Amino acid sequence: MIKTIDITPNPKQLEFFKSKAKYTAYGGARGGGKSWAMRTKLVLLALNHPGINILLLRRTLGELRENHIIPLRKLLDGIATYKETVKEFCFSNSSRIKLGYLDNESDVLQYQGQAYEVIGMEEATQFTYFQFTCLTECNRYSGNMKTPFSPRMYFTCNPGGVGSDWVKRLFIDRAYRTGENPEDYYFIKSLVYDNVYLMENDPGYVKTLEALPEVRKRAMLYGDWNAFEGMFFPEFDEKIHVVTPCEIPASWLKFRSLDYGLDMTACLWLAVTPEGKIVVYREFYRSDLILSEAARQIVNLTPQNERIRYTVASPDLWNRRQDSGKSGADIMIQSGLTGLKKADSQRIPGWRVVREYLKAGGGGEGPLLNIFLTCSNLIRCLPLLIFDKDQPEDACDKPHEITHAPEALRYALMSRQPLITPAKKPPFSSIYSFDKPRITEDEEYRKFIYE
Repeated sequence: MIKTIDITPNPKQLEFFKSKAKYTAYGGARGGGKSWAMRTKLVLLALNHPGINILLLRRTLGELRENHIIPLRKLLDGIATYKETVKEFCFSNSSRIKLGYLDNESDVLQYQGQAYEVIGMEEATQFTYFQFTCLTECNRYSGNMKTPFSPRMYFTCNPGGVGSDWVKRLFIDRAYRTGENPEDYYFIKSLVYDNVYLMENDPGYVKTLEALPEVRKRAMLYGDWNAFEGMFFPEFDEKIHVVTPCEIPASWLKFRSLDYGLDMTACLWLAVTPEGKIVVYREFYRSDLILSEAARQIVNLTPQNERIRYTVASPDLWNRRQDSGKSGADIMIQSGLTGLKKADSQRIPGWRVVREYLKAGGGGEGPLLNIFLTCSNLIRCLPLLIFDKDQPEDACDKPHEITHAPEALRYALMSRQPLITPAKKPPFSSIYSFDKPRITEDEEYRKFIYE
């Protein structure tokens, strides 16, 4: 007797099944039927492509067993043979689905040298970027298939987790780096409301999601990648803080803020409005730059007619090197980056100041901080900061790639203390009409603007 598998996917799951993109991500919220879609997709590939090698991963063994091993053993009984010792299902057509987990960062190295035409990463935001990139090296032709097949990877995901940064960058923000082809990445957003089976059979679960606290509800019910549990700056809202670029009046005080590291140089250009608010209007975000080259590139990005009052930078730049006796600040100044001054690097007080600038004022006045749409890395990284589990008022310093731009912002805003919040000033949005430049005649205020 031949066993048949009956499936009834919803429209979003069917779209996932049909995708042949190199990298396909599915989900974005709770209850979208992600695990079922991943299991079923991989089984369909195994049945329809003889000799294919497939790898399915979860972060922990417990998750792997509950979400996939047990359901697959039931589904594939009489269709494929399960080998417990190596955790793989073998099909009569020589196809294979191997299951694994990556409990620790280095566990991914066990797959070096192996080849899989298809790799599935369940709850991809629980995996690190290092683990993802290592797995891409294994996603290649294994030599067992008789017919042509383009290797590909499938992901399911929710906002939040250690890997939220790279998943969001590739599939949501679509902010690609050199060597990454935008056409390779395809995202299918699925919410609980798309899961007809769950809506009909467990309406209580939907009500549970709808009753979550607002920030977590935005992430888990609506799939908002800028809101997830542990988000350090829930005050940040692109609709409020991000604005369309426009000309900055020459009369506004301008300064820069720098967080340097060989892994990443983050520099922000900021302007102070007549109302004492801050506009981040330019950014530089580049890895693998030595001090002198970083300084030269920052100088080159600053127009000659743009008067920069100072550049605030991390105090560790003033540490002297034993080999030369020079500090990093010395090297950058010699390379043309003048006006450097040490930042106030206090973390917790600094983050409190950032939070104050992000907080919207009453009376429709808006926040004290706005960011030009072109500053994509600062906009991307701010909502990805999460709380340090060991220091409740501090931000976690991992993954390190996302911390540089927020650190630079913290240095910048700490340099403008105390906060200037004059009473009865026009809303921030009004300053974007430059037909009649706003110039105050108050001498103390002029001193603040022009000194």
